[in-house]
Amino acid sequence: MLVYLHVKNLALIDEEEIEFTGGLNILSGETGAGKSIILGALNLALGEKVPKEMLRDETKDGIVEVTFTITNEEQREALRRLDITFDDEVILSRKITESRSVAKINGEMIPADKLKEVGSFFIDIYGQSEHQTLTDKRKHLAMLDEYGREQIEPIKEELSVVYKEYNKLRDEYDEALHANDNRDRDIEFLKHEIEEIENANVKVGEDEDLEEEYKLMSNAERIVSNCNEAYNDTAVGDGVSDRIGRAIRSLRSVSEYDERVEQLASMLDDAESIVSDFNRELSDYMSEMDFDDSAFREIEARLDTLNTLKQKYGPTLENVIEGLELRCDKLKKLEDYDRYLEKLKEELSNSEDKLLDICHKLTAVRKEYSYDLLPKVRDALSDLNFLDVEFDMYFTELDKPTSNGIDEAQFIISTNPGEPMKPLKDIASGGEMSRIMLALKTVLVSADNIDTMIFDEIDAGISGRTAQALSEKLSVVARNKQVICITHLPQVAAMADKHFLIEKSVVGNKTVSSITKMDEEERINELARMLSGSTVSPAVLANAREMIDYAQDFKGR
Repeated sequence: MLVYLHVKNLALIDEEEIEFTGGLNILSGETGAGKSIILGALNLALGEKVPKEMLRDETKDGIVEVTFTITNEEQREALRRLDITFDDEVILSRKITESRSVAKINGEMIPADKLKEVGSFFIDIYGQSEHQTLTDKRKHLAMLDEYGREQIEPIKEELSVVYKEYNKLRDEYDEALHANDNRDRDIEFLKHEIEEIENANVKVGEDEDLEEEYKLMSNAERIVSNCNEAYNDTAVGDGVSDRIGRAIRSLRSVSEYDERVEQLASMLDDAESIVSDFNRELSDYMSEMDFDDSAFREIEARLDTLNTLKQKYGPTLENVIEGLELRCDKLKKLEDYDRYLEKLKEELSNSEDKLLDICHKLTAVRKEYSYDLLPKVRDALSDLNFLDVEFDMYFTELDKPTSNGIDEAQFIISTNPGEPMKPLKDIASGGEMSRIMLALKTVLVSADNIDTMIFDEIDAGISGRTAQALSEKLSVVARNKQVICITHLPQVAAMADKHFLIEKSVVGNKTVSSITKMDEEERINELARMLSGSTVSPAVLANAREMIDYAQDFKGR
């Protein structure tokens, strides 16, 4: 339930706060007072785009913040699914600057789209522009699916999986039919590729081993030359070994005079031994460096073959081997193509049968829910002063299944006795369309866990007895849901459980909209204004009191 709205520096509002309660919350005021700004601010908090002209003072930040109480487990589960931390409340906020906006949920920054997703679990907003929803028959089936979502949603999820499988098979079959036209050419080409890979007798890792050998052999001469230099520099006979030997003898000749000299001579003994071992190892290594030009050419040619294969079928030898297996499988299919096509056709037919079965199952469940929905909508329309109304849903079948089933459906209505049933788009009156939408909303909302319904001047084009019926319907809905209604009808305003007045005034050479919760006397005066305009007579005030008394009596009943 929406419990709090805070707006700062937006449009005509300097800074205002509204605390909402359960039941019917009414917002009224003269035309142009700023009633639509409240709805606009609320939409901003729910993730809608920010109009450029929304900031009142471009040098300051605009703020809009709404607080919802969490009332059911479905809302809690949705918040957990979105990784939102919460206790018993959810606070959605939007800070707006001249260049950007910042969205937060419970103090944590999030993308603006997430505001809209979270808000959808708590609030349902109906404005005058939503008449277009009723004129678009594609939305009618979505309304029915929402009403019966407990059984319909699992079937639609199953349908989505089967539909994807069917499309995959259909694409494979279409591709196979096309490939059949070029089968002989493809067979020859595949045989050539398979023969090329098989003749190469590829082994995984072979290229890496050969590249090591190739690197060694291609640098063999340089390796031998440098090893010879190292050997000559360290060998006996004017090399390092010979010089170390002379140094040892020099130290030994004086070692008897100082024990530390003997230790130094011993260290050089170790060095002489290391150099001698090194000379032997280096000599053995050079003797093994037998460069074979023909072996080098063979390695070079083999690497060329492997690299060519990797370029064509790679990029690795593992890919080349996998490609061989795939080509062998494809060749097998092509060589026995008629059997392959027949098998594929059978799989496609079975998949289509399965898809149609689920579609027809979905149709049956949808019609079952429509039989439950339609009488409730007719009753709701009757409550809204539609006398002898007929309301139905007309189903037709599409030429082929879709991911949403095989149904096309739309609501049809007859508002007067003897008139034929017509699509809703043919209803010309905006007042009738508003009441039809209210009837649908009040029935559909009973099937969900959304606590708050907002109506923006749903009473457009309505007056007299119909206005009274509308007010009574809103009051009945408000017994189980929080209803917030922006209205210009005194009949609707009289039913308020909480009534807010939106006024426009000039403060310091600037126009400002303010929002005030009214007491009983203020409500009577506001209703009198709504009844008569600028002139409020004692008779009008008495009429206003009578309307409020009637509303209290109705709510008591």
